[in-house]
Amino acid sequence: MSYSFNKICNLHKPFLFLIFLFFTLSASAQYFKEKNYPKNYFIYPVKARISLAANFGELRTNHYHMGLDCRTDQVVNRHVVAAADGYVSRVSVAPFGFGQAIYIRHPNGLTTVYGHLNRFFNDLEKYVKEQQYSQERWNIDLPLPPGLFPVKQGQFIAYSGSTGGSQGPHVHFEIRDTKTDKVLNELLFGLPIPDNVPPTIVRLAMYDRTKSTYSQSPRIFGLRKAGTEYTTNDAIIPVESDKISFGISANDKQSGSQNPNGIYEAIIFLDNMPLSGFQLDSIGYDETRYVNANVDYKTHAAGGPYIQHLSRLPGYPVGVYQDINGDGVIQLADAAIHEVKIVVKDANDNTSVLRFKIRKNSTAPSPDAPAANSPGEFQPNEVNVFESENLQLYLPVSTLYDSVEFSHSQKISPAPDIYSPVHSIFSGLIPSQDFFTVRIKTNKPVPENLQDKMLVRQKWKSKEEVVKASRTGDWYSGKFNKFGDFELIADDAPPAIHVDFHDNANISRYHTIVVTPTDNNDVIKNFRAELDGKWLMFSNDKGKKYIYHFDEHCGPGKHELKISVQDEAGNTTQKIYHFTR
Repeated sequence: MSYSFNKICNLHKPFLFLIFLFFTLSASAQYFKEKNYPKNYFIYPVKARISLAANFGELRTNHYHMGLDCRTDQVVNRHVVAAADGYVSRVSVAPFGFGQAIYIRHPNGLTTVYGHLNRFFNDLEKYVKEQQYSQERWNIDLPLPPGLFPVKQGQFIAYSGSTGGSQGPHVHFEIRDTKTDKVLNELLFGLPIPDNVPPTIVRLAMYDRTKSTYSQSPRIFGLRKAGTEYTTNDAIIPVESDKISFGISANDKQSGSQNPNGIYEAIIFLDNMPLSGFQLDSIGYDETRYVNANVDYKTHAAGGPYIQHLSRLPGYPVGVYQDINGDGVIQLADAAIHEVKIVVKDANDNTSVLRFKIRKNSTAPSPDAPAANSPGEFQPNEVNVFESENLQLYLPVSTLYDSVEFSHSQKISPAPDIYSPVHSIFSGLIPSQDFFTVRIKTNKPVPENLQDKMLVRQKWKSKEEVVKASRTGDWYSGKFNKFGDFELIADDAPPAIHVDFHDNANISRYHTIVVTPTDNNDVIKNFRAELDGKWLMFSNDKGKKYIYHFDEHCGPGKHELKISVQDEAGNTTQKIYHFTR
């Protein structure tokens, strides 16, 4: 059953009552797919006080937080245990992301993930190290067969840590659908995490949906609270457009914790008719970047708060949203007062409600046929192309979430290592879901010895990214998923290598060797160490320092250590050091 909102607002009251009755009686207002997740199948995975630093669906830069961050009393090396019977199906070691992680596959079709670990249980630690030396890689991702490492519920599997992208000691815990690899909301599985605290609704935002959400700043409304109900400070919100949508800033807390986590669900109603909503559950890592369409990206990127849209942007597939009666965009065809209700829930069904009234200003325009797209606009769900004498831009269908007025300017840089104008494309306030291609033509001859040392650099404020450029004649290209300033640079400067001892030193008292490579573009693409002609494993947690912990691969006596480092442009530095143990 579906109604356009201008019709809804003019329905006769008897008919309206029947519709409301129908929705009340049908499926207990079940607007989202019913969850049949097993309760009490999994146990809490950390031997520490039960407390969360983050929950599933919490808003992060370019992604949702995809699990539970289980506190470990602010220390490392707490025992991590298997949440249920199964077998270790995968192990990964990486400088960022989960750092050191274990994946356990369970017979019920689910997989649990344990991230930011310090060390695996002994047999697994030994196996992983053997594989790292066999493949000559510290950074490794190992699928494992069923019979190799079976585990029982509650069995010790690792020590907790703060590896990878972690900024403090904790364990990242996920429950995934094994077949689809989608991450499920772990708070729906009956874990013993107390929570009787309803979500907090902080602010309301209103958007004029006759234009792009990126060409405006939302109107923000303050709220006041009575119990678990909220209302706006304005008794009636005047509406200046015939087509609007709303967003909210909201957070949730668990009992006994002041940490503001993410909400689980929000639904918007107009005159008691459910319009649309979102629910944060069952999200794949290939979908998590769509958080940039769930939130008002422009407002947050400009330094403002997170605001979650209650309507789906046109370039966002259904995803976390449920279109109940339309996509959540409200059309007002009269000047009557209309009641809006927003229901916000956490995963324990604790609920907060925001109620307010809106009325269309009599001078606001009436709904007409939709205006034709501006010829200068890039549209979602379309391939968008811009070509000029020195710039070519190709955006795939899935790049944009909303229409964007195309913006491009250029200026000449006096820097000698820059071989093109600096092209400003949109700005860093506009999000991109997909990678797009930027092709730039040089504005001065590139010396032959630099033609294979060219990089495309993207900058926005203090952040920058470089990629190795692909060359076709005088044109160089790269792929990016962020807008901003783009330019061609030449990089023939080799990286530098710094070691924490001098050549021919006696380092018998050392427990580690620390190598710190540096590069003018801050990108180390390849690192290799050899001890007496054999590969030696250096860890690279968090991507800066490379550390070797002395073990059986370096016995007493004199040794030769060779370090080779390569940057993004392909420049290589090699150094040889001698030491005694």
